[in-house]
Amino acid sequence: MQESTVTQTSTFEPDVRAVPFVDEGEGPVTLTLVTRRDLQADGLGVVAHYLAEEAGFRVVRIGARAESDGISDSDRAADALAVLDHLGIADTWIGGHSAGGTIARVFAAEHHERVNGLLLLGVEDAEIDLAAGIPVLIIQASDDEVTPAVHAEKLQATAPERASITRIPHADHYFPATHPIETAVVIEEYLDWD
Repeated sequence: MQESTVTQTSTFEPDVRAVPFVDEGEGPVTLTLVTRRDLQADGLGVVAHYLAEEAGFRVVRIGARAESDGISDSDRAADALAVLDHLGIADTWIGGHSAGGTIARVFAAEHHERVNGLLLLGVEDAEIDLAAGIPVLIIQASDDEVTPAVHAEKLQATAPERASITRIPHADHYFPATHPIETAVVIEEYLDWD
């Protein structure tokens, strides 16, 4: 499935920043996925499309600015906030894969009042505390050598009462692209109770 056939990328330009995004589906659960990459290369298109079409979620994917050299994760979180404001989204689950998950962690720390929960698809080893009181779903590939399970386990240990880990067996770092349905089903089942 080619991403261009299932999504249409828009660009929001607050303060001369061109922030690409895709807004797909509608429903009682909103999930925002952020990335440091171009949306066509983030590996989350099939996951997002499944969640929008099959699970009935509203899924917003927010990509990186065209000119992104020297942009901090806090700046990227501000870009995500600007897009959510533009779309009229008051609160959301927020997440991302690897570096995108790090941006989501920054977003949750800086804008916790806008966050219903945090979704991390592989965890970078970053010193960012989890925002208080927010549930956390960590999805970890069994064979991920880029964001190994030890990072997820270390983060979960900081909030074991509200952070859980689900593993995707026989998958590597690129599991959202190589195992999109398995990944989407885990997200659907977890977020559906929210």
